[in-house]
Amino acid sequence: MSAIPLGVLDLVPIPSGSTAAQALRNTIDLAQQAERLGYTRYWFAEHHLNPGVAGTSPAVVLALTASATSTIRIGSGAVQLGHRTALSTVEEFGLIDALHPGRLDLGLGRSGGRPPERTAGPRPTTTPVVGGRAPNGLRIPPRFSSEHLIGSPRLRLQQHLLHQPGARPQDYGEQVGDILALLRGDYRSADGIEAHAVPGEGAEVQVWILGSSGGQSAEVAGRNGLRFAANYHVSPATVLEAVEGYRAGFQPSGHLDKPHVSVSADVVVAENDATARELATGYGPWVRSIRTAEGAIPFPTPVQARAHAWTEADRALVADRVDTQFVGSPGRVADQLEQLQEATGADELIITTITHDHADRVRSYRLLAEEWHRR
Repeated sequence: MSAIPLGVLDLVPIPSGSTAAQALRNTIDLAQQAERLGYTRYWFAEHHLNPGVAGTSPAVVLALTASATSTIRIGSGAVQLGHRTALSTVEEFGLIDALHPGRLDLGLGRSGGRPPERTAGPRPTTTPVVGGRAPNGLRIPPRFSSEHLIGSPRLRLQQHLLHQPGARPQDYGEQVGDILALLRGDYRSADGIEAHAVPGEGAEVQVWILGSSGGQSAEVAGRNGLRFAANYHVSPATVLEAVEGYRAGFQPSGHLDKPHVSVSADVVVAENDATARELATGYGPWVRSIRTAEGAIPFPTPVQARAHAWTEADRALVADRVDTQFVGSPGRVADQLEQLQEATGADELIITTITHDHADRVRSYRLLAEEWHRR
């Protein structure tokens, strides 16, 4: 399976007892290690008002990382367009591309203030799911509902702080179109006025669309002939509909002549299954903090995580993500990743790993890379 490239998705997590500054130093070190280990991409997510996540600005963090690496592709996974403009996004990435040409991935996401994508019910797929499993055995859990988060005071505050007063997000498809036009250099306003982003115009960036379902994100990616990244680690229930929706609507473009899909997975690898399970103990409480709109907590130690008093409601809140985290020895996790790749037809896999200790996180990526390249 070494023909299927592996990449990294980094949230810049802050372990309990640590600081944002140390988390950033850890990120720089991990990016350098990932480059040496043969990972092909290193992406940064965007999150706000989370005590345990320092990755608030992908462009800033990847600019720092670009200077500390030389060959690995770096990018956003994803820029939240709901509170940004097309021009500011192109200019930010254009600045970085000016000094590090040909290495940038501009991953675009709908979030950041837009209403959630349509979730009225599962979209039909050509892949039957029986007993929570795809035909090859990949776990496809029940669909998670985020309705309980609607009206959350913290999320309302986040939108208030991210947006200028009275500002409304631009239509997503239109905004992506503006970004592509600014990159190409053929942007025209409705009344015919040209705009040229300098730096930005002509930047050698790969544009990706990230999505968790077969909704607008998949449609926009397919219609524009762009690369698409599906989030199994965030929404495992909808990964099949996401990749199928993208492929069904794909139209060849100057970027691609056929669909190109990456799929993410949350992974913890250690020398043996028991050690890996111990390192992953904090994942459940950490996911719970996100899904209660508390904001991602600093990633707990195994001892701190075991002290959490779980309720049945808590367990139900995180079950889909905990049950689909790939945890174990290198061989076990590589088998699970092969299963994910087979079920989705992924051209690439993106690996996100969080442990309390940085050394354990680096080791997890190293062990996985060594096993993957042996296959």
